Amino acid sequence: MNRTVLAGIFLTMLALATLAATPAHADDWSKTYQISGRADLRVSTDDGDVTIIGSDQKQIDAHVTTEGYKISSSEVRIEESQSGDHVVISVKVPHFNFSFFGSRHKSIKVELHVPRELELDVETSDGNVVAQNVAGSVHFNTGDGNVTATGVRGDIRLHTGDGHITGTNFDGTLDASTGDGNLQISGRFDSLTLKTGDGNIEAQAGGGSKVANTWTVRSGDGHITMRVPADLNANVDAHTGDGSITLDIPITVAGSLSHSSVHGKLNAGGGTLSISSGDGSIHLEKL
Repeated sequence: MNRTVLAGIFLTMLALATLAATPAHADDWSKTYQISGRADLRVSTDDGDVTIIGSDQKQIDAHVTTEGYKISSSEVRIEESQSGDHVVISVKVPHFNFSFFGSRHKSIKVELHVPRELELDVETSDGNVVAQNVAGSVHFNTGDGNVTATGVRGDIRLHTGDGHITGTNFDGTLDASTGDGNLQISGRFDSLTLKTGDGNIEAQAGGGSKVANTWTVRSGDGHITMRVPADLNANVDAHTGDGSITLDIPITVAGSLSHSSVHGKLNAGGGTLSISSGDGSIHLEKL
């Protein structure tokens, strides 16, 4: 190989390395929506993290930041509208992205400051969802990402196809599920449904929780630890396919007792507390 060819290869590699080292383009977009009554907010994104923070305000402040993308009609598109107190924000990314040398870091972040009381629906195909201090009808759905919630109250539904769900200081009804991930949950509940296809569950029901109807705590493959108040009234139905059950709270057992199945009454009984794991141990403990 002659010197001219070698020099050409060197210059080409140097140019590609310089291109890869160029700082990723960053962009941002902001808008404020005035609210007169109860806010109804719908947010969706193809690929990006969403953070929602509630406070005592009568407006929705939306801020989108990108890295490696430009906010424009040809790259990251923001489609938004407002009709009265109903606000819709959709963040869409290009379907095809190609880099000649490696891949630069790309990210989209959506941050929303909202009224504390509202109707809230957030959906992302690939991204994490974080929420603080919101109340009302709250629905989060991500195809691939973690869900983290603090101080969320009301009718709450959380789902991720592949990720962990972590939440503290819940109050109300909670339905949380993940296809593959752990659940770590605490709060006061009127209704509770926790499900994971493959992961562990650690749940704590605080004082004032009521098992009016069936509570369901289920893992396809993982351990379950459930902590409940000493005065909780419920009928307990616990089963594990390949594991053991330990009880740290008095239960009046109905029928035979085995290491993998327990049926009994907690205090005065009531709605059913159903706990099951396909392959994992179950621990029912007193707060």
